[in-house]
Amino acid sequence: QVQLVESGGGSVEAGGSLKLTCAVTGITDNRYCMAWFRQGPGKERKDRKIIAALYTADGTTYIPDSEKRRFTMAHDGAKNTLHLQMDSLKPEDTDTYICAATECVRGYCSGDYCYTLGWRGMNYWGKGTLVTVSS
Repeated sequence: QVQLVESGGGSVEAGGSLKLTCAVTGITDNRYCMAWFRQGPGKERKDRKIIAALYTADGTTYIPDSEKRRFTMAHDGAKNTLHLQMDSLKPEDTDTYICAATECVRGYCSGDYCYTLGWRGMNYWGKGTLVTVSS
């Protein structure tokens, strides 16, 4: 049974950094898309916005140009954890950040492809960790 548990959120001042961690259990193969979402102003799953994605087989990632200078994503296969390093945080980054995953049913997915799946493509979700950035 797949379980995703986030940690690392908290309160920081603008310009500060946080490193979010997603602890993964129940995934035994190495062909998964994993992603970080932010909840957005609504509370439903469809309100969630994907901000970064990664393919576990090769560690390839995708982060939009608008955020790639501030955010980086990595997967630690040995510890079975997923990380989002968030630097130069801004008040508008304040949100609940959610870890998600899904099986890759293609021969190869890539981080770019995983990003295109969005919320509809994810089968497993964590409960989120709150990030608050003050000005």
